[in-house]
Formats: sequence, C-alpha cells, structure tokens
Amino acid sequence: MPVKHMLLGSVLALLAFAPMSLQAQEPLKPVKLITAEAGNPDRTRQFFGQVVARQTVDLAFQVPGQIVEFPVIEGTSIAQGELIAQLDLESFELSLEQAQLQKEQAERNLDRLERLSSRTASQVQIDDTATALSLAKVAVKNAEYALKHATLLAPFDALVATREVANFTTTSAGTPVVRLHDMSEIRVEVDVPEILFLGLDQSDDFTISARFPSSDVLYPLDLREFNAETSKVGQSFRVTLGMNPPEGLRILPGASVTVIASVPGADTGGILLPKQAIFIDDNGDPAVMAFTPKEAEEGHVNKLLVQVVPAQGNDVLVTSGIAPGTEVVAAGGAALKDGQAVRRFAGFGN
Repeated sequence: MPVKHMLLGSVLALLAFAPMSLQAQEPLKPVKLITAEAGNPDRTRQFFGQVVARQTVDLAFQVPGQIVEFPVIEGTSIAQGELIAQLDLESFELSLEQAQLQKEQAERNLDRLERLSSRTASQVQIDDTATALSLAKVAVKNAEYALKHATLLAPFDALVATREVANFTTTSAGTPVVRLHDMSEIRVEVDVPEILFLGLDQSDDFTISARFPSSDVLYPLDLREFNAETSKVGQSFRVTLGMNPPEGLRILPGASVTVIASVPGADTGGILLPKQAIFIDDNGDPAVMAFTPKEAEEGHVNKLLVQVVPAQGNDVLVTSGIAPGTEVVAAGGAALKDGQAVRRFAGFGN
C-alpha cells in the first residue's frame, strides 16, 4: 500500500507541473509590422485610356487609273518616301508626250507668224497663236502633274493599317487606297472628369504615367492637347497625352492603357498609417502597438496612445504619439497585451 501511495503522489505532481511546462513551450505570436513614415500623401487617380496614332491619313490617288503595283503589307512599317502604290503609267506618259508635241507645234506656228509681214498675218492671228501656245504649256503641266501623282509614296515613317482596295483595281481620283498611322510618337487619349481636370489644370507639379497590359513598367507621359469643351455625356474632357515609343514593346493604335495621374500632397506634419493599425483601448482612446526588437526576429510590443485625424483612402493621419521610423503592428493590435512577447511575421512558411 505505501508503494501505491507513492506512485499516486508522483502522478499528481506531474499533472500539477504540466501546464507550466506547456506554457513555457508556447510559441511566440507572429505579428505583421509596418514602419511609420512621415505623411505627405500623393493624390493619385487612375484612368483607362486608349492608344491612338499621332496622325492617321487615308491616302488616295489624285488621278484615276488602274493599280498595277501595291507592295505594302498591312501591319508593317514603311519609311518616308517608300513606294505605296502605282497606277499603270502608259496612258500618263502618252498624254505627256502628246502635250509636249502640241506645245512644240504651237511654238513653231507662233514663230512663223511673227516672221511674216503685217500684210500676210494679222495681229489677231498672232494673238490667237500665242494663246494656243499658252494653252499647250498648261497641258504639258497637267500631263506632268498626272504622271507624278500616278505614284503614291509614303509621306512619313508610317505603320500600314489597312489596304482599302486590291491590286489591279481601277480606282477613281480621291478614293482611299491605304490607311497609314504615324507612330513616331505614342499618343494616349483619356476622358478626365471635369472636377479632376480642373484640379490638374491648377497644379504645375503633377506627373502622368502610362502602364500597358503587357508590362508593369510605368512610362512618363506629357500633355499634348485637350478638347476645350466637355463631352455631351459624363461632363468629362478628352485629354491627349504623348510619349516616345518604348524599346522592346510594340504598341498599336486601339490598345488599352492605364493612365496614372499623381499630384504631390503637402507636408501634413504627421504620420500615415492604415486604419487597421489603429485600435481603441479599454478607455476608448486610439492606440497602436509599437514593436521593440530583442533579437533579429523577436521582441515585445507596447501600447502607445495616439491622436488621429481622417486621411485619404484607407489611411489615417497620426498627429502625435509615435515618431517616424517606429515599427507598429499592421493589424490586430487589440488582440495583443501591453508588453507581450511576439515575433515578426515572415510568411506562412515560417
């Protein structure tokens, strides 16, 4: 019996000390931390825009004829002065040759009449022949013009958008045959609400950038022009922005783009924190949990009372209570105790 009593006493002793042992081995609670920084928040807005060409032209022949050369391919780039299309030149060359012969004949007729005496040729005949020579010269110029404009050349470095007609088509004067985009500068059009447009117009210190779906890079934009009247729907202004073509990224007209406009905010004299970092203590005062490191990843938290005012978006402005550079718990501070030991949250794998 004494042995049984001894065993029972040992078991009871182990059970009495078990909670203390488990408590000692309890892991530190992980907390996500952020660093308090001085608040001068930028006012940022995002708009959805569309890429447009610097200029788009529909080229047409100024004379009628049959297209016999049409080497351009849709979607390719061509340099200024390259051949776009050409009509059959035979009829134009014949017309020029005929006009030149008629001019030469008119010159001979006038020269012959001027050599004759006044009894043989009247002044009226001489005047009529001089007029015929003038008309012949005009005919030569018209024939030269027609021959020159029977060939279409690229007026600038361009992107071939569409071919409006097929090769060997007989086209009339003024009928578009090809559409070209001038992509020497990327233009972006965006509709900006009236109230935001007026705010940007009154600020000289603002930045505008573009982000394309295929890249996370921000490209700076410059203001080029804007419509001086609002649209009929939505009271917005159409704003055109410009940028140099980026290397390694092909951007075509019609592509979507996100335009980000940012106006620097004034120095607020406080610290910006997310709303989740602020909690209300038992006395009804706003507070944060500040982290004091003990080791590289471990430390403890202390409650600091703060004064806050609303700020833009999901932030609040802390006007007193903490200093810039202080590490505070990003969320869930109300669940922690003043002086509680914690560790940095370094990811779900740790």
